[in-house]
Amino acid sequence: MAPTTRQPTPPGPAAPPRGKGRPRSATADRAILDATRDALAELGWGGLTMGHVAARAGVAKTTLYRRWPSKNELVVDAVASLFDELEVADLGSLRADIESVVAQFADLLARPETQAALLALFAEGSRDPQLRLRIRERIVDPQKHLVQQGRALAQARGELGHDEDEASATAEIDIIFDIIAGTVEHRMLVSGEPVTGDWVSRFTTLLLSPLPGLTAAPTPSDQGGHPRRKSVLPGDRSV
Repeated sequence: MAPTTRQPTPPGPAAPPRGKGRPRSATADRAILDATRDALAELGWGGLTMGHVAARAGVAKTTLYRRWPSKNELVVDAVASLFDELEVADLGSLRADIESVVAQFADLLARPETQAALLALFAEGSRDPQLRLRIRERIVDPQKHLVQQGRALAQARGELGHDEDEASATAEIDIIFDIIAGTVEHRMLVSGEPVTGDWVSRFTTLLLSPLPGLTAAPTPSDQGGHPRRKSVLPGDRSV
């Protein structure tokens, strides 16, 4: 009988490469960001250290520095995470959508931790151009998607005309965002006045319609040359 020859065993599938270090923990991230806002509210910008945050969050300082190399980055991300809660719910009309977002924003600003964090961040940002840039990149610019989304929903419902020029649309979104965010922040953080349901309704009316009694100069498109009232929002067909 001829000797049998054992065939070599074919190689199995290659093992997946091992990642470097442990996977990032979302629970640890939340604990760190929460601890950062708490420490900022209690200690202020000058008193806050990475050591304070690590101790409050129950993590090692090395863990903290791996995620956020500097206090600036950490504090900005801690504040930015609060604004991730804001959303545009399609409530059936542009007016209802605006009132919903404004009310959400006001509720967020009413929290003591939000007020303390924002005021400290803005004060320090006025002295630090790099911090101010990071605030714009991580907090301000991402929230403009709320205006973009609300605008798109209104266009789909036929309440707003479609954008004809992307550059003009971007400029208009910037202005609308500044009007909403600036007004609510000034009222609550500077004037210290509450944002009530009645105030939200009046604010939305002024945003969508002109000031009472205000008329625009006649244009060739006006029938009979009568003055025409215009909305603050370009293309608004609700007035």
